[in-house]
Amino acid sequence: MTTLPATTAAIDPEGPGGPEVLTLVERPVPKAGRGEVLVKVAAAGVNRPDVAQRMGVYPPPTGAPTIPGLEIAGEVVAVGDDVDSAMAGQKVCALVGGGGYAEYCAAPIGQCLPVPAPLTMLEAAALPETFFTVWSNLFQRGGAREGDTVLAHGGTSGIGTTAILLGKVFGLTVLVTAGSEEKCARAKEIGAAHAINYKTQDFVEEVKRLAPSGVAVVLDMIGGDYVPRNLACLAEEGRHVSIAAQRGAKAEIPLWPIMAKRLTLTGSLLRPRSVEFKSSVADDLRRQVWPHLEAGHIRPVIDSTFPLSRAADAHRRMESSQHVGKIVLTIS
Repeated sequence: MTTLPATTAAIDPEGPGGPEVLTLVERPVPKAGRGEVLVKVAAAGVNRPDVAQRMGVYPPPTGAPTIPGLEIAGEVVAVGDDVDSAMAGQKVCALVGGGGYAEYCAAPIGQCLPVPAPLTMLEAAALPETFFTVWSNLFQRGGAREGDTVLAHGGTSGIGTTAILLGKVFGLTVLVTAGSEEKCARAKEIGAAHAINYKTQDFVEEVKRLAPSGVAVVLDMIGGDYVPRNLACLAEEGRHVSIAAQRGAKAEIPLWPIMAKRLTLTGSLLRPRSVEFKSSVADDLRRQVWPHLEAGHIRPVIDSTFPLSRAADAHRRMESSQHVGKIVLTIS
């Protein structure tokens, strides 16, 4: 096993605030607990929940590290009890409950996946959070299947670009919304069938024009007043899947369309779910999605990269909403 240092460089703000609170500090190197591996982190993805945690509105679950960062890629340098020692030296990407903005991070073995051969560590770090989220919500909860037309908001976000990529390889027609003509063009380049500029077009009317019978699934991260409009886009037996609430957590919904079209309203949060659940999603991804990554059929869309010392700039980029795809921190 590698001789480990006592401390790791990390981003671990003492309190909530703006991006300026994201400064480098030293923290003890975590230990791999039972069922865990310790990863020397090469890169870590930046996600909206990281921004919310920094602002103090999305605290980490009980027992999770206060260090932000929900996805990493790197090399396993130590294993805990009940983990095969052959994992040492393996290159993995992992979904974690926190701790990713650091040189070393512990990860449950069930939430680790091999780095696909065609991908760099940087690209692999951009996979777990959005691939786990889109797979578990669009495909598992939403039941999207080959031939379906679906609507995903935030088409050029990490979630949106992942929905487009997975939709391509699983035979979906993916409609997205985005906030500029440039972003709409990029979404179509990535593989969206249609991209709707929500600032200049009524997305409900556009969806009705593009899919007169309605869409099978809406993957919604917007919430608020978008919810009743989303319901108007759904076909009979359609599914509305909520994964965030950027425009507010309260919505007024009409009941008659829900009853008349027999709609299903559901949603989920990934971070608080059990290791067992996340491990089951990882197993599904390994079987059904990873072969497409290994074959080079899809690869994550990377917007920009920043060294760990510039995590504040990475958050500023995220908050600008100008990014297309994933923002990644390079660490070691």
